[in-house]
Amino acid sequence: MPEHKYRFNPDTLKFERLRLTPWQRVKRLALVLLPGLLVGLIGIALVYQFVDSPKEAGLKRENQQLLLQYELINKQLGDVEQVLHDVRRRDDNIYRVIFEADPLPETMRQAGIGGVNRYKDLEGYASSDVVVGTRRRLDILDRQLYVQSLSLDEVAALALNKQQMLACIPAIQPVNNKDLTRVASGYGMRMHPILKIIKFHAGMDFTAPTGTEVRATGDGTVTFADYSSDGFGIHVIIDHGYDYETLYGHLDEVKVRRGQKVKRGDLIGLVGNTGLSTGPHLHYEVHKGGQPVDPANYYFNDLTPEEYARLVQLSRNASQSFD
Repeated sequence: MPEHKYRFNPDTLKFERLRLTPWQRVKRLALVLLPGLLVGLIGIALVYQFVDSPKEAGLKRENQQLLLQYELINKQLGDVEQVLHDVRRRDDNIYRVIFEADPLPETMRQAGIGGVNRYKDLEGYASSDVVVGTRRRLDILDRQLYVQSLSLDEVAALALNKQQMLACIPAIQPVNNKDLTRVASGYGMRMHPILKIIKFHAGMDFTAPTGTEVRATGDGTVTFADYSSDGFGIHVIIDHGYDYETLYGHLDEVKVRRGQKVKRGDLIGLVGNTGLSTGPHLHYEVHKGGQPVDPANYYFNDLTPEEYARLVQLSRNASQSFD
């Protein structure tokens, strides 16, 4: 039986039963329930703080699995990058060396990697570092693979053109061994026969009788076939392409004309003693990329190893040149 409360009424001099209004009842109920409600809310807060809900636990497991997959992807990216590095090394140091092509500049390989922040939308999350790092590596790898594919396309074209290139590169002596008196002077610092000073000799001198045949050492196009006052007298210059050019100086007579196409072994002139020369001989130069190089390295098609070794030894003698 519920307990009733009474209040003394001085007007009626009687104890009257107290009757609460609905609002008072609500306030009393709220006062009774409030402590329990506060304890409940605090408990729920503590539970959510330290204990994951099933949905949160599932999401955390999913995130951990995704991070593990990102780590595996990064490991695989490292393997791919190592393979690409090896392909680049082979491209620069083997393929392009074989085909006489310059390596790709590093600026071209790294082109387009910098610039604005393309990963702004991926930032601000707990796993942003991993996601952004993986995405950046993928973008860099994508660009490098594209550049490398272009390089390999170029190497493939060089391979298809290899036969023509080999025909153009100087590869024989301009004067046949049986026609030579001797190799007078080679490439390097030599005593000039007229000026009597040590001067750089940019070619090789082959002494032979006047009228000895001079042959083109590679396929190409004649760019000069006349007399000039630069010391070479009557001489021929052949552009072989692929950055190669040869010069045949002090000729007695030319057998080709400017603009003429020649093949390796074609007769282009006769040994003479024109220009700044002290005796019948052929002054022969090989230029690569506009710079003179040692002609002794370009006789591999018609000399045995023994003949080549002897030629190199003779050409290295610091004797006086003929021009």
